[in-house]
Amino acid sequence: MKEFELQRAKNPDLIASVTAIKRAAQLARQTAIQTNTAIVVIKDGVLCRITAEELKQQALT
Repeated sequence: MKEFELQRAKNPDLIASVTAIKRAAQLARQTAIQTNTAIVVIKDGVLCRITAEELKQQALT
């Protein structure tokens, strides 16, 4: 499901899941920066490793 489809869902838990996922992703980024580790994400269908340094730079912009 796309985010705009989730926002129109009838189940309130499903609607809230988008916010929860975004919050979890932000917390994962913060933890990676604090522990100087990388995270792995899928970007445009490709696995990408983002280092803590790159995350710090992204946080500044």
